[in-house]
Amino acid sequence: MPRVIGLISGTSVDGIDAALVEITGTDIDLKVELLAGATYPYPEKLKEQILEVCAGAALSMAELAELDDAIALQFAQAAREIQIGHHPADLIGSHGQTVYHRPKGLNVGKLNVEGSNLQPANLQPSAFLGYTFQLGRGELIAHLTGIKTVSNFRAADVAAQGQGAPLVPKVDAYLFSSPTQHQCIQNIGGIGNLTYLPARHGNWIDRVCGWDTGPGNTLLDLAVHHFTGGSQTYDQDGNWAASGTPCDALVEQWLSQDFFQIAPPKSTGRELFGWDYFKQCLAQGEAYNLTPADLLATLTELTVRSIVMSYQSFLPQMPQRVLLCGGGSRNLYLKQRLAYQLGSTQVLTTDEAGVSADFKEAIAFAVLAHWRNLGIPGNLPKVTGANSAVLLGNVYLPLDAGS
Repeated sequence: MPRVIGLISGTSVDGIDAALVEITGTDIDLKVELLAGATYPYPEKLKEQILEVCAGAALSMAELAELDDAIALQFAQAAREIQIGHHPADLIGSHGQTVYHRPKGLNVGKLNVEGSNLQPANLQPSAFLGYTFQLGRGELIAHLTGIKTVSNFRAADVAAQGQGAPLVPKVDAYLFSSPTQHQCIQNIGGIGNLTYLPARHGNWIDRVCGWDTGPGNTLLDLAVHHFTGGSQTYDQDGNWAASGTPCDALVEQWLSQDFFQIAPPKSTGRELFGWDYFKQCLAQGEAYNLTPADLLATLTELTVRSIVMSYQSFLPQMPQRVLLCGGGSRNLYLKQRLAYQLGSTQVLTTDEAGVSADFKEAIAFAVLAHWRNLGIPGNLPKVTGANSAVLLGNVYLPLDAGS
């Protein structure tokens, strides 16, 4: 049984989630045993730099190279530490740190086409591939750990005209599908994303779908950071939000934003639901005389209702149960509000289905690396909009293995 390390730092930039797993099987027989899971925070200065870059700070090429190496060093260190007390891993799957994500179809602005045979009339936004950029290069991780490493998972899907996200639905399909229940696996990280799993019969795998639902924890974390002057980074258990009253008029206003109306496939990130978006929310909250607790409650309601609206608008049918994962699954107030809004739908966490809610995303990238190593495509074209199923990730061997 291969032992694989999955590594990811998400949109919240909380730190590097590392999962050491043993994997058996490939698809319907897929089984994953979590041997160790841990989160390794970034050094504060590095975290601040990442967040600045995500917010649009300019870098020289030398500074970009240094940041790429610094992130790779942290990922390699996490891979080394997660193995302590265990047999060495055979493979690493590293998602890296996303610093820019522009899905296919977004308006990419004016381009200089002088000297080109392209005409401005042909430069429609939908004609362009998306663009996604993760730092923490795999070749350096392989060199520092001495372990074969797969990274840069999203690029192949983008090259196949996909969104490059979400990539975990195929993993979800083989870990969580049920012969009797229609389910959603709802990740609430910085951004929310879902995998819809129909009951497992007939051509069920062809009916799996998924997309980004909108903000998860990002706006909440920004609000907590703002209101505490940086002394706190998140709302423990959602207690602060629970003490406030959501403003329904603002939630309705925010839900009219274009992203929520667009049919899948779709993905998003801090480029939309980031600092600038939060500043608008803050100003609009002040116009309604909202207290910090009220704004947190209102932002929580945005996350909850964007998820529910997404289900109601785009799923073939409402799920019988929802399994939560990611940091938002630990926000008790958010979970309670989601259960209330979903009514009769059962709301649990992936822990209750045998997969760690904290490390499910890291586990998924371990599986994607395992599939890449076996030559098995990792994307679902229906989910990302890619024109074909493709192998995901670049493979790097440690230097002493002849790479």
